[in-house]
Amino acid sequence: MKKTKLYSILFLKCPQCRQGKFLEAHPYKLSNMNKVKEQCPKCKLKYHIEPSFYTGSMYVSYGVGIAVAVAAFVLTLIFGLDFGPTGIMLSIVFVLIITMPYIGAVSKSIWAHFFLKYKPEIAKKVSNDSRT
Repeated sequence: MKKTKLYSILFLKCPQCRQGKFLEAHPYKLSNMNKVKEQCPKCKLKYHIEPSFYTGSMYVSYGVGIAVAVAAFVLTLIFGLDFGPTGIMLSIVFVLIITMPYIGAVSKSIWAHFFLKYKPEIAKKVSNDSRT
């Protein structure tokens, strides 16, 4: 499980080695919210391949936000919560506000995984170096 692409995206790991941290701090630490490290602490991959590289992650963030909103709506239907249209809308907005920092972080991780590819030989080398 630790070496899968999904694990790497959801737990904000390096796209190349899937071991190093991707962000400077936890997504909910508001002083450094979603600030991407300059390079991977394990394999030294440079995360910023061009200026404003992560601007494109806004499009991914929109899609992820829509998915979270739909999930919140479906969960209110599954659990039979009858809030009425206004209550459902407010619950969706509440869920989006609560998950906003993580949505932004995951969106940057997804964006990086589009362009920076996994290299198993580097991951194996980094894994062996950390054991010694």
